[in-house]
Amino acid sequence: MKCRFCQNNLKHKFLDLGFQPLSNGYLSFEDLSKSEVYLPLRLMVCEKCFLVQTEDYSAPSNIFNSNYAYFSSTSKSWLKHAEDYFQLIKKNLDLNKNSLVIEIASNDGYLLQYFNEDNIPCLGIEPTSSTANISKEKGIPTLQKFFNTELALELKKNKKYADLVIGNNVLAHVPNINDFINAISIILKKEGVVTLEFPHLMRLVESNQFDTVYHEHFSYLSLTLVNKVFQKNNLRIFDVEELSTHGGSLRVYGVLKSSTQKVSDNVGKLLNTEKKLGMNEINFYKNFQLAADNAKNNLIKFLINAKEEGKLVYAYGAAAKGNTILNYAGIKPDLLPLVCDAAKSKQKKFLPGSHIPICEPGILFEKRPDYILILPWNIKHEILEQLAELSKKGTKFITAIPTLKIE
Repeated sequence: MKCRFCQNNLKHKFLDLGFQPLSNGYLSFEDLSKSEVYLPLRLMVCEKCFLVQTEDYSAPSNIFNSNYAYFSSTSKSWLKHAEDYFQLIKKNLDLNKNSLVIEIASNDGYLLQYFNEDNIPCLGIEPTSSTANISKEKGIPTLQKFFNTELALELKKNKKYADLVIGNNVLAHVPNINDFINAISIILKKEGVVTLEFPHLMRLVESNQFDTVYHEHFSYLSLTLVNKVFQKNNLRIFDVEELSTHGGSLRVYGVLKSSTQKVSDNVGKLLNTEKKLGMNEINFYKNFQLAADNAKNNLIKFLINAKEEGKLVYAYGAAAKGNTILNYAGIKPDLLPLVCDAAKSKQKKFLPGSHIPICEPGILFEKRPDYILILPWNIKHEILEQLAELSKKGTKFITAIPTLKIE
């Protein structure tokens, strides 16, 4: 395989999580009697540009289809993050009724709803029908398509130039990263701005976030790498923010190379931090497998010990990251009988691979388990608030990443 950014031959393994089903491939009861497709879940790192990337086994159309069950509006903390961003960017860019905002991977309208309610013209681009339809129901103009150069040229032909292009947690999902960034450059106005948010590879490594690896994440990104991709495709980064979302993310601000926008000191500082950590050297990427294996083994040991002691353990959050660790660990309903989730689209279904049933959260208050394993650890505080009553009555909460923790 060649690097999806620089075309260098890949020969260095970063992480191998064995064979796994698609992490968002939730199953109906009828699906349980059918065969599941398992694909290798392996990451390679390019020794030339240091892009960490999956080996190619599944096309995006097989992942982001009508059964895709991730709805951004389910998380209250993520909605708050979206609203805060809206207030910030509206003020900074002086967006108004004469502006155009385009969001790529707009999901269920979780963010564009704020622009729409404020009468700022906007357009969502979202390939999955399940989420795109909800966005449309909110009155948000939405194209149900994958974003690429072909679509960008179509928008350009129709004079759809953006004052702001937004891409939250989408850059990692695109197999052709050069085409994607080039397409953004096509639809930006002369002084238009693009903001992209993505999990920071630096945080992934330092916090052992191996469960954020799944087939729909084609790339794992540093600022150093994204800066190179922008430079290659007629854009430049002028500012960057470090965010707490998804275990540690970056929000980069970009413009066309011809823009007059000045570059913030933040960019050079973070690039220098990554360099000092050794992210431009292959040795930085060599010991991640061991950390992942230790976390996986500790979770298995805990669940086996809890069962032998007669303790009841349930999980909360039917998240993709949860499916990664459960399938890597080979955990089934004998050790983890059920998982609860607030998303109605997931309830009464089953986790891919493990076939653990997904229930509505009310059952937790009926059964009062001894332990609750929080799978989406990135919103742990939100979940702890929702389940505070259980904590008062003795239920303990577990997270497995970066290491096993009980509280």
